[in-house]
Amino acid sequence: MKKKLKIVHIASEVDPFSKTGGLADVTRSLPKALKETDKTEIIVITPLYSEITDVNKFGLKKIIEDIKIEMSDGINIESDYWQGELAPGLQIYFIDNNKYFGKRKTLYGSDHENARFFFFDLAALKLLKLINFQPDIVHCHDWQTGLVPYFLKRRFSKDEILGNAASIFTIHNLLFQLGQNWWKIKNDFRDDGYSRLPKFEHSDKLESINFAKRAIINADIINAVSEKYAEEILTKDFGEDLHRILKNRENRVFGIINGIDYDDYNPKTDPGLQKNYDATSLDNKLENKKFLQKYFGLPQEPEVPILGMVTRITEQKGIDLIMEIMDSLLKLDLQFVIMGAGEKHYENFFKKIQKKYPKKIGVHLEFDPGKATSIYAGSDMFLMPSRFEPCGLGQLISLRYGSVPIVRSVGGLADTITDFNPRKKKGDGFIFHSYTSQSLLIAIVRAIETFKYRDIWQNLVKEGMQKSLSWEMPAKKYLQLYRKAIKHKKENNK
Repeated sequence: MKKKLKIVHIASEVDPFSKTGGLADVTRSLPKALKETDKTEIIVITPLYSEITDVNKFGLKKIIEDIKIEMSDGINIESDYWQGELAPGLQIYFIDNNKYFGKRKTLYGSDHENARFFFFDLAALKLLKLINFQPDIVHCHDWQTGLVPYFLKRRFSKDEILGNAASIFTIHNLLFQLGQNWWKIKNDFRDDGYSRLPKFEHSDKLESINFAKRAIINADIINAVSEKYAEEILTKDFGEDLHRILKNRENRVFGIINGIDYDDYNPKTDPGLQKNYDATSLDNKLENKKFLQKYFGLPQEPEVPILGMVTRITEQKGIDLIMEIMDSLLKLDLQFVIMGAGEKHYENFFKKIQKKYPKKIGVHLEFDPGKATSIYAGSDMFLMPSRFEPCGLGQLISLRYGSVPIVRSVGGLADTITDFNPRKKKGDGFIFHSYTSQSLLIAIVRAIETFKYRDIWQNLVKEGMQKSLSWEMPAKKYLQLYRKAIKHKKENNK
């Protein structure tokens, strides 16, 4: 019997303790799915955002106090450590420092983000030594953990606890590489990824460190959250100026699509729905449609298709394309509802258009987790016209809830949605390729025309709802990737 792999996941957010987006979903669900394989011993490490995470509600206990973390020569910062459970038997540890994680009601957005996560990365590695957890794999999620592979390779290469650990760096979104927009740093001040790190007190230089670049250079394995996105980031169009470094390490770059947690996203048991349903009781889905129309003040017309969106309202999500066609779109026989928050000029556009077409469009300009699944359940189609989309969870949830996705063929959207073929009557969504408003409008019109044929549409909905979208298969692929990382580490240590 193979010994269990010892794995630590390190992440800046983990649901339900902290969350701004899909990263927190992954860092909750993937460790749980890996634990269920019974082939791993797993712990998770994340910051304690004391203004956000209620230690009493989650039953967290302080286990270690006043530990000095050496940042650079002569500079030490103290950390406390807390412990809780992410799931039964799955321990999660929290890094507690009031200056860096205790003074804000938001997870991110300070003017010293790099300093915060420089400290976090070192404090996380220190914890492994304190609790004597000798990992086979250190799995780092997104830029905030990007210095961990660097420190493992440099400062801790001969360490008794950490010296043999293989590192994996998962790119959830390459747009985010450090605590500020990478493209706003002047070329002369950009981090080359190889030079020695600046001293911790040199704040200007510190805030220019490119965490993601250093992770890509030093990690044993790099993976993206879909196979298509792993290919895309090797190109200039999607590589966010790191495509050359990634291309040079192409043999170490892999892609694994995310799953969704079937316990969290299940229309048969979801307590937030007006009426529960599954693929065998789609008539009950209509009750959720009526509720959605009533909630947004739209006419309760069951034969009119509802086009739904739950999204960050940002340029990446294709909002510009929607703005270009909105007047044409709302002349069609449909209703449109959107939930989310984001850039103010986009939000203002939706406010104005809602006033212009109050019986055609519903707008909820903040993300409400309790109401989000009611949009998936009540809508007939779900729109994701992204310019780029590393994985995307929205299309997976929409399939699960029987809302047919309309997506652009990029990243994880391309990997998970099959374009409907009207001749063969096969597929589970509608895909467009060119990033233009005309291509998007054609895809929407195709969906609306298909919606008119009730039997065909019902089969299309059922096909999506019966698709396997859980974390079971991704977890198995990650186990294979961990073995690759360990092999790479051993070969490089010879």
